Amino acid sequence: MLTVGFAFALMGVAFLVTTLVYPHVLSYAINHHIVDNPNARKLQRVPVPVMGGTTVFIGLLVAVIIGCVFAPSPEVVKIMALLFVMYLLGVWDDVKDVSAAFRFAAEMFVVWMMMLLLGVEINDFHGLWGLYEIEDLVSIPLSLIAGVGIMNAINLIDGVDGYCSTYGVMACFCFAIIFYYAGDMTMFTLALIAIGALIPFFFHNVFGKTSKMFLGDGGSLMLGTLLAIFTFSVLSKDSPCAQYADDGVSLVALVLAILAVPVFDTLKVMIFRVVKGRSPFHPDKTHLHHLFIELNYSHLITSAIIVTVNALIIVACFVSWKLGASIDWQVYIVIACSLLFTWGYYFFMEHEHRKNDGAGSAVFQRACKRGKATNFTNGAAWKFLRGIVDSRILGGKAAIQQEASQKPERPDPRIK
Repeated sequence: MLTVGFAFALMGVAFLVTTLVYPHVLSYAINHHIVDNPNARKLQRVPVPVMGGTTVFIGLLVAVIIGCVFAPSPEVVKIMALLFVMYLLGVWDDVKDVSAAFRFAAEMFVVWMMMLLLGVEINDFHGLWGLYEIEDLVSIPLSLIAGVGIMNAINLIDGVDGYCSTYGVMACFCFAIIFYYAGDMTMFTLALIAIGALIPFFFHNVFGKTSKMFLGDGGSLMLGTLLAIFTFSVLSKDSPCAQYADDGVSLVALVLAILAVPVFDTLKVMIFRVVKGRSPFHPDKTHLHHLFIELNYSHLITSAIIVTVNALIIVACFVSWKLGASIDWQVYIVIACSLLFTWGYYFFMEHEHRKNDGAGSAVFQRACKRGKATNFTNGAAWKFLRGIVDSRILGGKAAIQQEASQKPERPDPRIK
């Protein structure tokens, strides 16, 4: 029997395991040169190991195994199998660059198996626009599109240090609350475990120098799959969460609010790639996080701003419900808030940037000045945290060796 205390204990297990395995995975990535190399569209200037998702997956896996020993759950075993498939696909893509067509087909297959094995899909709108249960003819393609869309939306936000992990913690926390009050302790526990596994990675990813790793496609696709499962679990016709609809809560609006920024930002990027005659999967630097980096904001503050705004969209959804908005209007409010930030703010700042022959308007220049003020990586607190995560204990010998190799050699005084 899963209890709240046991769920938090498993969250602690995930945190501890991820922390302990991190230096070993880092060492493996460095020794086998599994790195993300810099190029014109990427923000880092040096190669960075790209196996952070492996540490998160191991932490998640160990905590789930321990949980299943005391509270066996065939459902969780199936979920972990699906996450493992997407993790492998992502790691393969990190190492070998999988074709977009094969990756899309694999994602469709995993979403299909998600529906078959777990019995969850988007097949109940709970009264939105007068719709309740949806026929398979509509729900199956809708679920396939939504599932693949969520996976790729999460994958595409893994471009700034701390963004994907911070968002993942926030989203899992929100789903944990939803599942807890619905009485779904299995999903509640799984959401907490994911939080525990993501937090250690976050600190290395943001504050680490020699111990930094990226989440990589293995981690981001796995996280996207987990959030897709959570979404389907909320919007399925037999979901315990259906009780929220009886209180006037729009479950569609609630889930859409949690996924707001990644989903609407990805829609913006892909639509305008097509408008410009390019493939929607063609990589570029037109995401919302690229705008904040262009405005000179640090990676940490960029992540904090975007995730905070996403949280405010969730608050707007909650407030609209408390004020008596209909379930239809709750959806409209979430969509409006999401578009205002991911589309409105982005295109407004891009317009301001083009003024004065590309030098930017006064509004754009003030934004850049504010952005510069957020770069405080030389502060005492930052150095303290960096020293901890890059230490021999948490960063491992590989981080120490990498730090030594990055230091310039002292010139021989005998050579004139």
